[in-house]
Amino acid sequence: MSNFVNGLKNRRSIYALGNNLPKTRDELTALVKEVVKESPTAFNSQTQRVVFLFGDAHKKLWDITEKALKPLTPAEAFPNTQEKLKSFTAAAGTILFFEDQDIVKNLQEQFALYAENFPVWSEQASGLTQANVWTALAEINIGANLQHYNPVIDEAVAKEWNIPDSWKLRGQLVFGSIEEPAGEKEYMSDENRFMEFS
Repeated sequence: MSNFVNGLKNRRSIYALGNNLPKTRDELTALVKEVVKESPTAFNSQTQRVVFLFGDAHKKLWDITEKALKPLTPAEAFPNTQEKLKSFTAAAGTILFFEDQDIVKNLQEQFALYAENFPVWSEQASGLTQANVWTALAEINIGANLQHYNPVIDEAVAKEWNIPDSWKLRGQLVFGSIEEPAGEKEYMSDENRFMEFS
């Protein structure tokens, strides 16, 4: 088995996260920056944007999320939502992933033939980047889980951290020390998932 595939296998959704990172903040942010830079984008557009939230800023994000979700969640279901959000708050931080829509629009104008594809390619770049960062964190024994509370929290997040108008929030990667491992992963049969021809 290749080291790459092992890395993919180690990348799991870890929900029992703590605040005891095996790396320093500077080491972690340096690693993520390198991974983002090396993650592919269509036309080398480099549309990905990243915001790191640690400490009080990290906790503030999940407070914002709770306030945004409360009026949207049935009262009987809200305690479960609060517990889930509390588990995110217990982690060490959150990485916010954005895509710069100004670059997407500029490419649409420059390359009209592919205009409708640039938003799709931007989303693909975002997904690749999120998966690459998540896998890189797993490699250094940092657990994470990926959340998508956008667009519910977009406006409040943009206001709180003065996010540029052109940045579109795409995901929130909660990370921290692994307090409990992920459960067994189930796979569908290869026959239902793959085809091969000669």
